Amino acid sequence: MKSWTKRVIVIAGAAVLSFAAISISCAKTPVSGSAKTVTSKIVNGDSSTAYAETRSQIVPADSLKIVEALQNSFRAISDGVLPSVVEVDVTETKTVQTIDPFEDFRKFFGLPGMEDDSDKNKKGRTREYETKGLGSGVIVRRTGNVLYVLTNNHVAGNASKISVKLNDGREFEGKLVGADSRMDIALVSFETKDKSIPVAILGDSDAVKTGDICLAMGAPLGYSQSVTQGIVSAKGRSGSGIGNINDFIQTDAAINQGNSGGPLVNIYGEVIGINTWIASQSGGSQGLGFSIPINNIKNAIESIISKGKVVSGWLGVSLQSNITPEYKESLGIKDYEGGLVVQVFVDSPAYNGGIVPGDFIVEIDGNKVKSIDEVQRYVSRLEAGRTATFSVIRAGEKRNLSVKIEERTEKLENGKLWPGFVAVPLTEEVIKELEIEGKVKGVAVTNVIAKSPAAALRLQSGDVITAVNGKPVKDLKEFYSELANVGKSINFDIYSNGGTITTGTYKF
Repeated sequence: MKSWTKRVIVIAGAAVLSFAAISISCAKTPVSGSAKTVTSKIVNGDSSTAYAETRSQIVPADSLKIVEALQNSFRAISDGVLPSVVEVDVTETKTVQTIDPFEDFRKFFGLPGMEDDSDKNKKGRTREYETKGLGSGVIVRRTGNVLYVLTNNHVAGNASKISVKLNDGREFEGKLVGADSRMDIALVSFETKDKSIPVAILGDSDAVKTGDICLAMGAPLGYSQSVTQGIVSAKGRSGSGIGNINDFIQTDAAINQGNSGGPLVNIYGEVIGINTWIASQSGGSQGLGFSIPINNIKNAIESIISKGKVVSGWLGVSLQSNITPEYKESLGIKDYEGGLVVQVFVDSPAYNGGIVPGDFIVEIDGNKVKSIDEVQRYVSRLEAGRTATFSVIRAGEKRNLSVKIEERTEKLENGKLWPGFVAVPLTEEVIKELEIEGKVKGVAVTNVIAKSPAAALRLQSGDVITAVNGKPVKDLKEFYSELANVGKSINFDIYSNGGTITTGTYKF
């Protein structure tokens, strides 16, 4: 009996020791207040044994109040905004050409079914398949029972089916209202009688400063209602490299696949951007996330709701990017920033307003523009029918031109693009590449547009224009000056293979 009692005591003691060990390994560091004190319990008359010890607060109370206030702010922002953040699940239907492994065999032996190789017959050898994806969105408008969700075009722009999932798990069938690929935005609607679903507050992205605290929300990798926090790393990042006319807010708040279309939020709980893309070598977040400033989108939301599309302003010019210092020196614009007009559509707003190739746009309505991206963004925001003032540098002088903006159209004819090529200065590098004599003066022809006036004149990339309508030109500045004075017809003198030829005459 004694041995049995002793055995029980050993097992119980082992259990107590095991529990003590587990309790220590799982102990949590207190966030606020002092550690909870457990009164010492006397075991076998030993008053020195205690299950927890009393210790002083680790973080000073004054400092802790600041951290708690920040934490409470993040909680309030999340609680206030997340109910308007949704997961957007999409299905796209794609058509692919089917492959018949015996097609060559059938053709060779003239078997039935292969006589007609027309496009109509090829369409019969296609199949459709569905792909699924997901992104994020934010509710930005309510009209009656209809709620509008703002997201990215690359999320929902080509969807055949759309499902909108709220933060409480409810799902609704979505409908694509409209989208714009140049801005990479889309608007999706769904219907519900529930008036308690909140609409997000849109902030002022122009007021955002580098260093501002921000939160990114969405469904990264399908983990809906996720919130990450960081700062605004930079503003005005270009989207031209990804075919986007927006400037971007850069943030180090973690953004991953699935975050696209979700909001970037400031400390006031206002949406300041729409998360769109990341720069990454791994495919995951590396602290380089980019959001479309919400001010770029506000007018587009109204346009999509009322017209089903984004109505962008159209100027009718082709602008040259990556202008070298030599290029600017040759034009006499080395001290200016803006966008160089290299081609103009005949009968476009720019053409009718007096803008000519070689004009360097420096201001629009008194607002300075520092790049072609800024020119494009500003013009796209101008309403059709509005007259805007364009300040340009032409032949070293500043001129103000009044241009009546029209609605942008996707159907543009190359035949109206004047002059139909891009002229570049004869730098040492160009002279060496074209293998021309050093004494030759003029401009080199590049990027000839098919069916344009340049193509009609049989110009080719690598040609060197030495005169316009018989008047010699030695650099870009003189070339564009003569081009601006052309009347109803034009011809060029072209240096080629050691000699000079004159093109035919192009009549307007």
